[in-house]
Amino acid sequence: MKNATETKLQLGEILQQRGVITAEQITEVLSHQNSGGHQKLLGELLIEKGYCTENDISAALATTYGVPYAQITPKICDPNIIETLPKEFLEEHCVLPLFKVYDTLTVAVSEPTNVFLIDEIERLCGCAVQVVCATAKDIAQTLQAYMPASNVFVIDDIIDETGLDDFTLIENISEDISNLEEVAGQSPVVKLVNYLVYNAVHENASDIHIEPDNKKLRVRYRVDGRLYEKIRPPHQMLSAIVSRIKIMAELDIAQRRIPQDGGIHVMVDGRPIDLRVSVMPGSFGEKVVIRILDAKRTLFNLETLGFSYDNLKLLKEKVHSPNGIILVTGPTGSGKNTTLYAILSELNSEEVNICTVEDPVEANVPGVNQFGVHELAGFTFASALRSLLRQDPDIVMIGEIRDNETAAIAVQAALTGHLVLSTLHTNDAPGAVTRLIDLGVAPYLVGASLVGVLAQRLVRKICSNCKEEYEPAVAIRKQVEKTLGSPGKFFRGVGCKKCRNSGYIGRIAIHELFVPNGPIQELISENANLKKIRELAVQNGMASLHIDGLHKVKAGITTIDEILRVTTCES
Repeated sequence: MKNATETKLQLGEILQQRGVITAEQITEVLSHQNSGGHQKLLGELLIEKGYCTENDISAALATTYGVPYAQITPKICDPNIIETLPKEFLEEHCVLPLFKVYDTLTVAVSEPTNVFLIDEIERLCGCAVQVVCATAKDIAQTLQAYMPASNVFVIDDIIDETGLDDFTLIENISEDISNLEEVAGQSPVVKLVNYLVYNAVHENASDIHIEPDNKKLRVRYRVDGRLYEKIRPPHQMLSAIVSRIKIMAELDIAQRRIPQDGGIHVMVDGRPIDLRVSVMPGSFGEKVVIRILDAKRTLFNLETLGFSYDNLKLLKEKVHSPNGIILVTGPTGSGKNTTLYAILSELNSEEVNICTVEDPVEANVPGVNQFGVHELAGFTFASALRSLLRQDPDIVMIGEIRDNETAAIAVQAALTGHLVLSTLHTNDAPGAVTRLIDLGVAPYLVGASLVGVLAQRLVRKICSNCKEEYEPAVAIRKQVEKTLGSPGKFFRGVGCKKCRNSGYIGRIAIHELFVPNGPIQELISENANLKKIRELAVQNGMASLHIDGLHKVKAGITTIDEILRVTTCES
């Protein structure tokens, strides 16, 4: 108790000597602390009463314990030194490495008397430590600016670390940011947004998520179907970042209470990239999601989409049918549009008129007439399709059959000599039959018009750089053996820098191709239940998504875990 009292008096005396507080204020606070049974320290009570600031207390404590005091700002830190200690350790103990001179690391702490903490810092960094005292608030703010997701984040350095001279924004009022010196003189917010888009394209991301939280802001990329955190900018930049994106997408920057959608066109490495922007107001500010549509990554070739030999042969046969409906089904993000574009490329020739109705047009296919719907203007899928049939089309692609009117027009078009391609959201290929019936199409019309349904999912491919053979659980091996016989070897990726320690790079589709023959068409026309239709399709040779996936496991392309993640195990 004696030492504690002496410390209090020393702290109070120093603050009094510096003219920060008076003797009466010290007496008042000490009396209040002793009578009220407070657990708070003298400095905390002085700040609570408004007699001094946190900086005043830290400076006085530094003098009391004979260590220097520093008012920390990001400018006095060496960004490369901050990563000397683990991020979790820095945040938990409120520690900030400032710089290193020879073999001595200077560290800012909020509790300079904690000798155990200083010993632990010396152990972790393996060198001598010089302590300076700083406020916990200054340390926390500087850490947030410099340590987002284990990456050093210095906005002014972003432009020097990336080849943004290959990035150009295309707007109605064209803004060229291809000149490096010109960009360097622009706002850090402009550079940050350019950096996010440029890096996302080069990392093959499909989406950019800008997500505000309570006093935090994070940016995540979706790569190979999975989100991972890229950087964590200062939360204060949220409004400026969102406003910049809204300006690029020609949205209303003053409107922050309703969702907004827009588009941005940019050039990266000399090729056009389309960005779809969605802004949604949330509890802590507006959340932004940017969908990246890169034509370079759109494969216009059926042979490159991962089809098995039998499925590819049968699909090519069916897409050359003179009329009927061919559907591609699957959840959002399963590559349905990519498959449709590949089918269009297969059918494209000078002898046919191919027309598409999309929302929006995701990739331009040479030789194909493409139209984007505009719901607000009344140009819906149904109205567009109705008008399109007067354009003398041979082949019609509808981005999605969403309602009964579109479904009815599509079926009628198929029955009057047109080949119709479209997508649906169903769990499996035979499920498209019941979905069309649910949309109001008569069962006998579904049976007469449906040529084929392709269900698909995307699974991640094993990273070739860290691929290794392994022995799965006994239950897994037995399951695969029951389906395929002897599966041979099993492979997985152990994780490396190239695949961000995920064990996977890129994705490939697994497929289920449902082609109704005479008996199946009769079942459809009789409105038979889905189980019967599926059982007959399997008897006729349809390979399910699960079985097609297991074949790709056997070939060493993907892992059994990926197949079990996206498909249902079959007995």
